[in-house]
Formats: sequence, C-alpha cells, structure tokens
Amino acid sequence: MENEKKYDMKDDFPYKLIDEVQRLNVWDGKKAAAPLVAPQYLPENLRPRSRLLREGPAALSDRELLSILLNSGIKGKNVSLLADELRERLDAIKNIPSVEELSAMIGIGEFRASSIVAMLEFGRRRWGCRNVRIKNAADIFQLIRHYADGRQERFISVSLNGAHEVLAVRVVTVGLVNRSIVHPREVFADVIADRASAICVAHNHPSRILKPSDQDDDVTLCLVKAAGLLGISFLDHLIFTETDYYSYRSAGKID
Repeated sequence: MENEKKYDMKDDFPYKLIDEVQRLNVWDGKKAAAPLVAPQYLPENLRPRSRLLREGPAALSDRELLSILLNSGIKGKNVSLLADELRERLDAIKNIPSVEELSAMIGIGEFRASSIVAMLEFGRRRWGCRNVRIKNAADIFQLIRHYADGRQERFISVSLNGAHEVLAVRVVTVGLVNRSIVHPREVFADVIADRASAICVAHNHPSRILKPSDQDDDVTLCLVKAAGLLGISFLDHLIFTETDYYSYRSAGKID
C-alpha cells in the first residue's frame, strides 16, 4: 500500500474513474468531463473555462456552458450535476422561465437565477434561431446537434415558414435512455400555433448508433401522414449524435 500511487484530486485526475463512468453510460460524449466530477477536480486543460478560452464556446457541451454560468454547485450537488439538471428542466419547458421559477426548479438563489434568466433572454434577442434558412440535412444538424450530449433521447421539432426559415426549435419529449415516445398531436400542436408551412424533426441516439429502429420508421411514417393531412411539408427526420447524423430524406425514405 505504501507504493500505491495516491491521487491529488486538484492536480491528477483518476482516469480509472473515467473508465468506470464510461462503463455506466454517463460519459459526456465529448470526452471532457463526467457529470459525477466537479470541474475543479479535472485537469486544468479539461475544465470548462479553460476549454472556453482555448477552443471557444461552440466546442463546449450545454452542461459545460451552464456550469460556467452557475459557477458553483449547491449542497448535495456539484456544479456539473446542477448544470445537467438545469439543462433538462429548460428542455422540458417552452419559454424562458421567470427568476422565481428557475430558482425553485433547481434550488438556487434568486441572484444566480436572475443572471441565468437575463443571459437566456439576451441570447434569444441577439442570436435566436429565427430566420435561419434550412437548405439541407446538414443545416438541420448544425441547429440541433448540441442536444446530442444528453443521456436520454430528445425528440425535437423545427417549425419553418414558406421560405424554410426557422420559426422555432422545441424539445417535444424527453424519453428514457434508449427511446422517446412521441405522438403527432405533441409534435404538431406548437407547429400549427406557429402557422408553420414546413417541419423537420430530429432525435438523438444516446447509444451513438445512427441506424434507425423499426419504431423510428413507424414514427416517421406516422408524422409524414399527419403533416400531409394538415397541409404542412415534412422535410426530414434526422437521427443524430455529437458528430454525425442519419437523414431519412437523404436515405430515400421520404419522397
């Protein structure tokens, strides 16, 4: 035992822990941080702030970006876990929450909650996805790829106008580890309210296997038929991971 290496958590990250976390399927996917590990225990070059400075914001996962905004955790939850919870709560609601709602959601004070709400609103005003024109599957992928770092399936709808400009991007359902149950009424309710002329849908595969399942095929066929009845163009259904995607239209499965 005397010769056994002892890890200093401030300077030397126990990579055996990473292997175990990866085996339990809670690995980040960008191979930057496991959600069980707080940023201060990571090597300096893997901490979110260091990666932000070195690689820019686009390289960071949603968890990493939110952990920078939160800055610290709360009792019983490190900042990575808190960021994960915040992301999931934001995915589950359609609009930017009030300060009081956000504070109650994840148990943070109103001071931190107000900073996050202000950031969300400023980002919506300045760099929202509206008026981004979708020309092909690659454009859709760039719009929704940040959802791929989740450990659950997220089924996403993209509302488009007649010029195929984006009106809204929404998480319709959050599923289990390997499946997301979706119904046409859930997909098209907000699309109709948007007065959209076209729609794209997408969902991530936490398994990182892009091949569509029989259930994926059935859901796609059902949504295509529903869109036809509503007079809405169904442009594509993407299955995606952090780095790649499968397009039903490119595969010839949508006319």
